[in-house]
Amino acid sequence: MKTSESLSEVHQSISTHKRKGWRRIFAFIGPAYLVSVGYMDPGNWATDLAGGSQFGYKLIWVLLMSNLIALLLQSLSARLGIVRGLDLAQASKNTYPKWINFPLYILAQTAIIACDLAEIIGMAIGLNLLFGLPLIWGISITILDTFLLLFLLNKGMRAMESFIVSMVFVVGISFLAEMFIVEPNLGEILKGLQPSSLSGDALYIAIGIIGATVMPHNLYLHSSLVQTRKIERTPKGIKEALKFNFIDTTIALNLAFFVNAAILILAAAAFYKNGLYEVAEIQDAYHLLENIFGSTAPTLFAIALIAAGQSSTITGTLAGQIVMEGHLNLRIQPWLRRLLTRLLAIVPAFFTILYFGEDALGGLLILSQVVLSLQLGFAIIPLIHFTSNKKEMLGFAIKPWVKILAWLSAATIIFLNVQLVIEEITEWSKSVDALLLYSLIIPIAILIGLLLIYIFIYPMVVNRDKHASNLPHGKAAKIDKVGVIQYHRIAITVDFSKNDKSTIRHALIQGGKDATYYLIHIVETAAARYHGKAVYDFETKSDADNLEVYQNELTELGYNIVPVIGYGSTSIAIAAAVKEHKAELLVMGAHGHRAIKDIIFGTTVNSVRHKVNIPVLIVR
Repeated sequence: MKTSESLSEVHQSISTHKRKGWRRIFAFIGPAYLVSVGYMDPGNWATDLAGGSQFGYKLIWVLLMSNLIALLLQSLSARLGIVRGLDLAQASKNTYPKWINFPLYILAQTAIIACDLAEIIGMAIGLNLLFGLPLIWGISITILDTFLLLFLLNKGMRAMESFIVSMVFVVGISFLAEMFIVEPNLGEILKGLQPSSLSGDALYIAIGIIGATVMPHNLYLHSSLVQTRKIERTPKGIKEALKFNFIDTTIALNLAFFVNAAILILAAAAFYKNGLYEVAEIQDAYHLLENIFGSTAPTLFAIALIAAGQSSTITGTLAGQIVMEGHLNLRIQPWLRRLLTRLLAIVPAFFTILYFGEDALGGLLILSQVVLSLQLGFAIIPLIHFTSNKKEMLGFAIKPWVKILAWLSAATIIFLNVQLVIEEITEWSKSVDALLLYSLIIPIAILIGLLLIYIFIYPMVVNRDKHASNLPHGKAAKIDKVGVIQYHRIAITVDFSKNDKSTIRHALIQGGKDATYYLIHIVETAAARYHGKAVYDFETKSDADNLEVYQNELTELGYNIVPVIGYGSTSIAIAAAVKEHKAELLVMGAHGHRAIKDIIFGTTVNSVRHKVNIPVLIVR
């Protein structure tokens, strides 16, 4: 059955109200750690390495500011999910007009692809550094983590959280050990916490750091993950959930900040200090660490890189599922969702290696983080509007001082993004064809800017109740009276297994002896797919004989039976037979395949029910 909950597979799967003391607190801990891995993924590594090698410790204050903004926004995201029971994408769909949700989805999906791109490159580089695997093969191998996600989802939310926390632990321990090896200057680190002006390369890298730290897909993800906890829907229960989730968020994001700071400090102490100012490539960082500190530091570096990439890719997939279901109300299988996102991210990585060489991957990493930052406004502005709404937040709307801080954070990020866009377009104007610049690049920038203004103004000027009816599945229909439905033409699919007896029995109950029954069997041999009705191989003859047995037995019992044999694709042939014989009801047996078996054997029932416009009774 189609459901409307965010991440319905694990919605409210972890109970909290029956636990006491520390066990009650631990029941809430988990969602923020899944979110925190996005704050220490390979994209962060590229921006932190570039910042540390080019500017030493001077950009640590940007990291700290980004972390504080992230803490504020993630707490708002958790608040939205806990209080309203909606994720950010669902809330956007319920608030904004339908036409605005499609571009919002495209922008959010672009951010997820950019994030996935960083994880692909990071994983491939890590495998290359540890095992010498060529980058092109490393990128190809990352497709396989689709099945890791499928496995973890089947094991439940706690299993996934345990895996992610273990990966975070590997990253943290690796960098803690590296800090002892490089011995950074504590006084210079403290000076780096003092804000300074930004322009040129420093601004570009700073925005990359912000985009890599305050990641838009994490805002969608957190608002959904907090709903995996089953809480008491009372003011006291909601207040307690908000408190424990804030503690969870604070601890997790501070750990992420220390990892990011460790990468930047590592780059400053190892490279900037030694006059190596242009180390933006992860591979260069690895080899330079080996030259300066021996083999231990670079090995830890590569292990942490693989762990960060693998954990981040899982949370990125969940975010993609949330965004698609929330904005478009479209739900597909998680493995397919994962595969599509990964393939869309692999294409630019392959293109970059083939046409620009492996050395260009570092620049692509930083660009992916800038793309993330440019999309932030489209997630932050709606989030602040939703959590400020006193009516919808049921007495848990954010306080005025929190709202001011949130809008200041949004304004800071948007201002830096606008400044970057202007600088980049100015640079492009010197080298890009004028026709391309004025007919494509500038119009797109203006349209995106107008969209940002629209989503900011719309909730303030339009009646909030206008889209209150925009429910996931509409309103329940009024049922006036229920009459008896008599079916006269009933189709039954058979495959000559032990399930046929139950399938046929349920069908006969529906129509009695007054109906006509069409026993449908599809021949699926290679010859049948190619020759169709012209084939008469051994399997076709055997199937025809079996149908005749069913027909004779049921005719003796007083039922009117018509045998029907189809050929080729099962679902297409069944649908064709149903339409040809004008059946009013289709009865099918289900074999109960799950998970990987669905991929191997297919899902005939699901495919058929989308191809026919009559009721389908599934017997199991």
